[in-house]
Amino acid sequence: MSTLSRLEARTPPMAGLAVAIVAVSTSAILIRYSEAPSIVKALYRVVFTTLMLAPVAVTRYREDLRRLSGRDAAIAVVTGVALAAHFATWFESLEWTTVAASVTLVQSQPLFVAVGASLLLEETVTRRMAAGILIAVAGVAVMSLGGLLSGAALAGARPLFGNGLALVGAVMAAGYVLAGRSLRQRVALVPYVTVVYAVCALALLAVAVGQGATVALTAYEPTEWLLFLGMAIGPGIFGHTVINWALKYVESSVVSVTLLGEPVGSTLLALVLLGEVPDAFTVAGGAVVLAGIYVTARSRP
Repeated sequence: MSTLSRLEARTPPMAGLAVAIVAVSTSAILIRYSEAPSIVKALYRVVFTTLMLAPVAVTRYREDLRRLSGRDAAIAVVTGVALAAHFATWFESLEWTTVAASVTLVQSQPLFVAVGASLLLEETVTRRMAAGILIAVAGVAVMSLGGLLSGAALAGARPLFGNGLALVGAVMAAGYVLAGRSLRQRVALVPYVTVVYAVCALALLAVAVGQGATVALTAYEPTEWLLFLGMAIGPGIFGHTVINWALKYVESSVVSVTLLGEPVGSTLLALVLLGEVPDAFTVAGGAVVLAGIYVTARSRP
């Protein structure tokens, strides 16, 4: 048994999800620290994540890559494009609205995931799980109200534009979670995420070229490159990759609701590191979100 397999066997899935939530909570802060264009931040986050995983995929999972069926490969490609769309719209939204509003709205995806899981994956969503999802989404609504009220002061005259981008990112994230739940039942973690991240990187590169950002793809200070690397290691490796690992063992609806812990963590980090003081809506909504996560996690069939 490999070291990775032993680690997987010894790690409770919900504990892994807790680590992933802490890791992805740093994403919005690192994005705010960086002065690069939004699409460049997203691009290098995924590129560096892919470069760290690709050697492992090629050397240790070569047979898994060869056995990947055409259908599964096609789904992985579509998943990579959906992830690219999620990153592109969400990163851009952070330029126009608050961390609290952007991160909370992009994590409204449990509603889409719950419906998709029931229709496409035949997952059982119990009444208590549905109640937990609704509680968490109610918390999202409360937090979003605070973000909307403060968004104009922070982001100029286009907070609604930033919030709209975040909602598009939520829909794309839901597709990403649903596809991951399906493929992870029969595809190993490293080959799966390597294909998805590689496709995502290519899609983001195409968007950057389309936006005319090619002239600024390399002209950055060392600090910016360290931020790109930090996005890859934290939110990339310990965040999204661990989430994809957990999708093999945990229902997609539970994973999606657990991800609602990200805005709570991001808001706390924004308070400490960016000086963004959460208002009463954000504090109250965060408490409701955590309650919804607890109810959903405890209600797994």
